[in-house]
Amino acid sequence: MVPARVVGPEHAVELLGVKLVGVNAVTLKKLLFSIAVVAALWLVRWAFSHAVRLLRNHSYRFWSRQALNIVIAVLGVVGLVSIWVDDPTHLGTAGALLTAGLAFALQKVITSFAGYLLILRGRIFNVGDRIRMGGVRGDVIGLGFLQTRIMEMGQPPDEDEQTSVWVQSRQYTGRIVVVSNDKLFDEPVYNYTHDFPFIWEEMRIPLPYSADRRRAEQILLDAARSHTLEAAELGEEALREFEQRYFTQRSQILPRVYYRLTDNWVELAVRFIAEAHGVRDLKDAIARDILDQFDEAGISIASGTYDVVGLPPLRVTLTDGNERTRDEAAPTSEAPTRPTH
Repeated sequence: MVPARVVGPEHAVELLGVKLVGVNAVTLKKLLFSIAVVAALWLVRWAFSHAVRLLRNHSYRFWSRQALNIVIAVLGVVGLVSIWVDDPTHLGTAGALLTAGLAFALQKVITSFAGYLLILRGRIFNVGDRIRMGGVRGDVIGLGFLQTRIMEMGQPPDEDEQTSVWVQSRQYTGRIVVVSNDKLFDEPVYNYTHDFPFIWEEMRIPLPYSADRRRAEQILLDAARSHTLEAAELGEEALREFEQRYFTQRSQILPRVYYRLTDNWVELAVRFIAEAHGVRDLKDAIARDILDQFDEAGISIASGTYDVVGLPPLRVTLTDGNERTRDEAAPTSEAPTRPTH
């Protein structure tokens, strides 16, 4: 007995005497055609992907890959539907039922794909942009139909973040985080570099009230100006676009020092503009200059200290044959926090 053979007018496949419903010579031909179509599209995508790598511009390379993925996906769907659907009248009914089922079962997937289409408009972020999305901050290194890949960064220790990150600065942690594109509809997306490639930074320095505040302010301004971009370096066109889009004056681009009074010291905050990348190196260089200049000017940085001016009650027991006890008490007080010089 032959284990498998084709029987009947429809050329159905019979395996070990059991007729397989829906498996016939026509179905097998369609399956072979489908495999051939998928293989051909894969080869085309592989060839074009290698060609795209020759592009030097990262933006062109990114959008070329996205266009290639969309074209391959459309050709694949059209090719497979053309092979398997014989009667076009059945296509509408099948499509309606399939759409209803997918809409119910794959809500997150559909939302993620909708987020992908929204990202393709190019107004949210591009590859290489520094963003915060879904609680993850870093640089975008990849975009798919459903997910975005981000090279994660740490965050300064004074920021209220939910994500556990051991790097307490805006530098790479080494982790690549995959974030679903549907986060676009649930949470805000922060972009550090897309429209305006600079951010404002601050460094806060506490000083004793007796310090030479004007000299300290000048040191902060000189250090910020020597390591940050001047307004003229941004270019006239960039400045005009900056003013028109954000309704902000050019004077806010220049470094400036702000004062804040506290119970213990006066806090000087120097505000300056910097590029989104390399902020830690920039602030490190500014801090080193500030410390050197403060040492030359004899200016100290304030810190919180406590002066103990009393002791708690002291009980001493002496035993030299006869036990004697002596209580000594002194007023106890604690001086308020004051700056050190």
